[in-house]
Amino acid sequence: MFSIRETPLGIAFKIHVQPRSAKNMIAGVHGDALKIKLTSPPVDNAANRMCIQFLAKCLGVSKSSIEIVAGNSSRKKQVLLRSDQADLSESEYNHLKHLIEKLISD
Repeated sequence: MFSIRETPLGIAFKIHVQPRSAKNMIAGVHGDALKIKLTSPPVDNAANRMCIQFLAKCLGVSKSSIEIVAGNSSRKKQVLLRSDQADLSESEYNHLKHLIEKLISD
């Protein structure tokens, strides 16, 4: 089951990246992670850069607010969506969580 957790810096969630795909897309859930297909190859950090760019576009946030915090050289990654606020309020957490959950339902 896909899970989103609150951290002091924002919210974290897992993704499963499939590089060298025909097109960039959210492909549902893979185990406990959001599955993302990317056209770039997993060479020279290209897939990670494209992943951040694609997630930022899908969520409508800046690229600087998304960080891969674990799994840089793996298909399974832990992503942090940073909050603009120093302390994450309940409404800000719910807003960020809603943005991520919307990716699954689209």
